[in-house]
Amino acid sequence: MDNKHPQFPYEPRPGGLNVADFALALEDLTRVMIRLPAVDKLSFTTLSVLHTLSHKSPMRLTELTATEQVTQSAMTQLVTRLERDGLVERRPDPSDGRAVQVHITERGANVIDARRMERVARLSAFTEGLAPEEREALASAIPALRRLAELGGGSL
Repeated sequence: MDNKHPQFPYEPRPGGLNVADFALALEDLTRVMIRLPAVDKLSFTTLSVLHTLSHKSPMRLTELTATEQVTQSAMTQLVTRLERDGLVERRPDPSDGRAVQVHITERGANVIDARRMERVARLSAFTEGLAPEEREALASAIPALRRLAELGGGSL
């Protein structure tokens, strides 16, 4: 293990997976992935809300607050800014007239799509530096990573 990461006492699980090493690798890769796009420099929370809404729109403000782990007032302020910028819109909740739902707009979805396209292009260049067997290993891991995200999504 390199000097950047302390040795964790976790032993590999069946199949050879050291969860601590895996978590550290994901953290490092996440930092790279978050910083890749140069378009639409927006805050992490703003992008997280737009990304969440790109998958689960519409959502109530209370749901977004819980998902994004911010205060109700912070989420209300953020949604107000996003609405002003044309990235989301608020509409009455058809099942409860007292509540509102937040919908991503086409412009908001385009921000997420543009960032993903740029990320794919830049990541493609990085993968060229991998050996063929490393690229094959990543390709083989995609279904398991998707399933892991699915399993973890319920706890967010």
